[in-house]
Amino acid sequence: MLYIGIDLGTSAVKLLLMDSEGKILNIVSKEYPLYFPNPGWSEQKPEDWYEQTMAGLKELLADADKSQVAGISFGGQMHGLVILDKEDNVIRPALLWNDGRTYEECDYLNNVIGKEKLSEYTANISFTGFTAPKILWVKNKEPENFAKIEKIMLPKDYIAYKLTGVHCTDVSDASGMLLFDVKNRCWSQEMCDICGVKPSQLAKCYESYEAVGTVLPAIAKELEIPENVVVAAGAGDNAAAAVGTGTVGDNMCNISLGTSGTIFISSYNFGVDKFNALHSFAHADGHYHLMGCMLSAASCNKWWMDEIIGTKDYAAEQKNIDKLGENHVYFLPYLMGERSPHNNPNARGTFIGMTMDTTREDMTQAVLEGVAFALRDSLEVAKSLGINLERTKICGGGAKSPLWKKMIANVLNLKVDVIESEEGPALGGAMLAAVACGEYASVEEIAAKMVKVVDTVEPEAELVAKYEERYAQFKEIYPACKPLYDIITK
Repeated sequence: MLYIGIDLGTSAVKLLLMDSEGKILNIVSKEYPLYFPNPGWSEQKPEDWYEQTMAGLKELLADADKSQVAGISFGGQMHGLVILDKEDNVIRPALLWNDGRTYEECDYLNNVIGKEKLSEYTANISFTGFTAPKILWVKNKEPENFAKIEKIMLPKDYIAYKLTGVHCTDVSDASGMLLFDVKNRCWSQEMCDICGVKPSQLAKCYESYEAVGTVLPAIAKELEIPENVVVAAGAGDNAAAAVGTGTVGDNMCNISLGTSGTIFISSYNFGVDKFNALHSFAHADGHYHLMGCMLSAASCNKWWMDEIIGTKDYAAEQKNIDKLGENHVYFLPYLMGERSPHNNPNARGTFIGMTMDTTREDMTQAVLEGVAFALRDSLEVAKSLGINLERTKICGGGAKSPLWKKMIANVLNLKVDVIESEEGPALGGAMLAAVACGEYASVEEIAAKMVKVVDTVEPEAELVAKYEERYAQFKEIYPACKPLYDIITK
């Protein structure tokens, strides 16, 4: 049988076709526009997502035996607010995860309602990217649109609705809304009351690997696939990517070096750190995970290379960097503010330590090391909860750099496992579809079968010790700069 994974990203939808054994048969990507109506705002039109998804599905299946398609599922950008009216029409463009307009609403939630209550209700505190503050923003700034809301959805769930007619979501994506009781895997009535939301306006919540329905007859006809094709709930992009990298079960870790950066730790047990520095979410495998998310990771290197140095030859810039653990230049990678563990939208990218003998390589090295140090910040929070890791998987565009992988292995003192097929959330979505169809008994079973480690970067004792000293200095820089960030962003 054949399974389709749909990764609804911020710049494009990526579609993947997989057979029962995990062999990837085809991959298609379709782009759509991103809109910035005001500084700090970020929006997309859900209609664009659907249009490009359908076009992508047709291209994906063009040369396939369509009668063998058994299931479809998703990974998708999290936190985005999609609101529908009584006729299920989109009321306004979706507010995306990287939209920063909700600082007033976040301040209200964190400081008037209070972080302790938010953590009690949802296991998390408010961030500008989360969905609940977006709902409050619409309520406060666009009351005429708020009055029309019949259904509140997340980005990938809009596609699921268009394919099945079912208003659905999954536990991992719902965890990032600040409306979800993560520990008990259900909607929080307290948060609904705070946001002025009726439970009937929220979608039914499923486990990521559960079927929500089958494709509508009109969809089946248009795509020339069977009407009994199962659609599974899917997962938020990070949880779906974790499935695709085999980061499921207990005490497993994955580091993603994409536009943003994440350290994702799966666990059988629910846990929250006392400062809510890490996100505590339900996982796509039926259990839980902790996640540290930094807003700028590989994008820091892209910015440095493209905009500052002016080159596309990233490998050439890294070629002569050989004095690891000895750099006197530090870089704080907060080009878009920072989420984990600082939760400070005012934080800014910062170089410190340059002298007259600082070289271009030193600056490039500092950018790469800064991202690794910032990931270490989140790992330290996990350690404070008694989580002790020995190794991590790695994925994302930045993971193509051997130098960066070596830095991460030694800065975090973890064995870094490289997997054979790194296709991120789209692969995770296809795997969830296979579980929903009964091809595999569980998410852990399919991950054990399909995910293969092909290389491991081992930390080196001498280099680990050098980086321990450097990290001790790095972690003093942000607290010293924090008052300045508040001044320069006023």
